Amino acid sequence: MAVVDFSVIQVPAGSLAWPPGEQHGFNGVSRPPLTAVGNLGVLPSKKLALFCSVRCPGAIIVQAYDLARNLRDAGITVIGGFQSPMEKECLELLLRGRQPVIVCPARGLDGMRLPAAWRAAVKEGRLLLLSPFAANVQRPTAELAQARNELVAAVADVVFIAHAAPGGKTEAFARVVLGWGKRVLTLDSPENAGLVTLGATSFRPAQVANVLKL
Repeated sequence: MAVVDFSVIQVPAGSLAWPPGEQHGFNGVSRPPLTAVGNLGVLPSKKLALFCSVRCPGAIIVQAYDLARNLRDAGITVIGGFQSPMEKECLELLLRGRQPVIVCPARGLDGMRLPAAWRAAVKEGRLLLLSPFAANVQRPTAELAQARNELVAAVADVVFIAHAAPGGKTEAFARVVLGWGKRVLTLDSPENAGLVTLGATSFRPAQVANVLKL
């Protein structure tokens, strides 16, 4: 039986397709050095970034569950911080599948204790932890979460925001990402009218299997 290495490794330059000529935060550095735990082989795949506000309407919650299931069944690689309650629920569903998942914590990876489900997925070669933060960064903060979110959106091919509360941080983040020229999708719901007004495209969960083909 193969031995699985859970040690922190450096991500080689060129492993990710960064948008050219963009400064996406990270304290003014567009391409920070990255560390990882897990299978670097998942990095070249097309990636969908998943975000959702902390507060999420009931109608959106139902669609978000369907969204996660459809992403899982379609085998789409999903990347995210998976920090808000709805994001955590989606991650739990995704880890029950076979498709790759990339988790980006808002901290350095050294000394990080992995939940059992994460360790199992790492052993299967389909979960990668990715971080732009140094080893001594051990405690997440709002500023680190913002930088982490920018990393997630920058390296993803498509950004999917299940819901952004009006006037909240996720809506402000959507403005930033749309300003980069990145394609932003959201769930088709009246509660997401604000995102659509900003420039996001609405989709239904059943259509998600094709979002990376458009």
